[in-house]
Parts: sequence; structure tokens; C-alpha cells
Amino acid sequence: MADKPVYDPADGSPAATDPPEIAAADADRLATLQRERDEYYDRLLRKTAEFDNYRKRIERERREQADQAVVDLLQELLLVVDDFDLALTVEANDAGSAFIKGIELIHAKLHDLLKRYGVRPIETLGADFDPNVHQAVIHEVSPEHREGEVIGELRRGYTLHDKLLRPAMVRVAKA
Repeated sequence: MADKPVYDPADGSPAATDPPEIAAADADRLATLQRERDEYYDRLLRKTAEFDNYRKRIERERREQADQAVVDLLQELLLVVDDFDLALTVEANDAGSAFIKGIELIHAKLHDLLKRYGVRPIETLGADFDPNVHQAVIHEVSPEHREGEVIGELRRGYTLHDKLLRPAMVRVAKA
């Protein structure tokens, strides 16, 4: 009696004695399972990529919100600096000199604090007008100055780490 071939699952081939319909059905089932596996793997890769993109977008938006909060706070703080600058332009008599000295100390500490966090004033007087950092409020005829030269500063401008925080309001010479 001849030995009947035995089905070997590791081989994946049907036994030689299995009818051809069973072998075709197993091959179709195997192809279907492989196709489903490939589809699930593709979906997994897509979902993983979507989640990674979502995580990166949320992190970027969080950083942008934090940066905007800092910018908003600094712009409000600069209004206080403007008031100090204005207060220091007033002439004081001997009775008010101690008060003025106190204002000057607070003003200096405030500027040191801003400098520590990367806020720098924009130098304007004598510079050429630059619409990227200056806001021209007044154009004056001035024979002593060249055309487009900044001749006065009405409100100081500031940068934050080389990005414009607030433009300087200036007077500009014209011919």
C-alpha cells in the first residue's frame, strides 16, 4: 500500500489527495486573508501617521499660543514703560528729586527685566526710515537732515528676539 502524502501546515500546500476544490478554496481564503492583513496594516500606518501629525500640530499650536501670550503681556508692559518715560521728562524741583530718583530706579529695573527676556529698543534717531520697524506719524521739512532720516521719536519701538514687537512711532525728514 502506497503511503498517502500527509498535509504539512508549515509547507502550506494541501495534501495530494485533497480534492482540487478544497485546494482552490484554501488558496482563495489565504489570498483573502493576506489582502485583509495588508489593508489592516495600511490602515494602521495611516492612523499612526495621522496621530503623529495631530500631536505635532497640537504642540505647535500650544507653542504659538504661549508665544502670543508673552507678546500680549509685553505689549501691555510697554505701555507702562511709556508712562515711565513720559514721567521722567518732567522737570522736578528739589522737593520732588527723591521721588524722581525712585521713578528712575523703577524705570531702570523695568528696562533690565525687559532686556533679560530679549526685549530690545529700536534705535531710531538718525537712522533711515524703515517701514518694517518704523511707523511714520509726521513728515517734516528739515534742511539740516537728509530725506527719509528719522529726526524724532514719539513712541519707542521694541523687538523681541529680533522679531518686531512694536514699531517705533517717528518723525521723518522730507526735502
